[in-house]
Amino acid sequence: MKKVAFVTGAGQGIGKAIALRLAKDGFAVAVADYNAATAKAVADEINSHQGRAIAVTVDVSDREQVFAAVEEARSKLKGFDVIVNNAGVAPSTPIETITPEVVDKVYNINVKGVIWGIQAAVSAFKAEKHGGKIINACSQAGHVGNPELAVYSSSKFAVRGLTQTAARDLAPLGITVNGYCPGIVKTPMWAEIDRQVSEAAGKPLGYGTEQFAKRITLGRLSEPEDVAACVSYLAGPDSDYMTGQSLLIDGGMVFN
Repeated sequence: MKKVAFVTGAGQGIGKAIALRLAKDGFAVAVADYNAATAKAVADEINSHQGRAIAVTVDVSDREQVFAAVEEARSKLKGFDVIVNNAGVAPSTPIETITPEVVDKVYNINVKGVIWGIQAAVSAFKAEKHGGKIINACSQAGHVGNPELAVYSSSKFAVRGLTQTAARDLAPLGITVNGYCPGIVKTPMWAEIDRQVSEAAGKPLGYGTEQFAKRITLGRLSEPEDVAACVSYLAGPDSDYMTGQSLLIDGGMVFN
């Protein structure tokens, strides 16, 4: 039997790369996304390459939807082994511009979405009568506060804390909990951050990227596949003795 992985925000960007990589690794994949059309496109791509995937529509900020989506994946794919709580948003939020609306939006998706994913996964693992792996999207911004990203950065610090606590609480159930912390990845989400930062500085598009890229030791932006490779390790057997960690996969932006 193929192991089953459930990936949120898998319709584009890093999530799509993760779904494709895990399918290549031999997982049956539930491609979960808020956007039904992009989720279906990714699932179709996996299925057309001899993989096995289904598309699941879910708003991760809604606890009931997350539980329903995980249960749908478990029943249709006949199992449940790994959840990747990848979905996230990252609006630019200079301190004085922060509104209640933006705080609610970011925390509902980036923090509550991870909590609901963790809970739904535990429920699914128990139903399958075995442990499993929970993998959460953190960020280098969850290790070091990033300028003009106060709300996003603080949400990712929260994810790192959740990952540590859940690892301690869930170890007796045979469940490991880890995170992955990308740097600056070439995705639609990053293009939007670049636009906001560049415009705020009164500079042309690409200025924000250029400023951030100066901080990357390896001197290049990340491809989504770089991050997917880290998640592949966390989803596979080689990381069985690791829990509570949030691995930096950022080209050398943050050193602890």
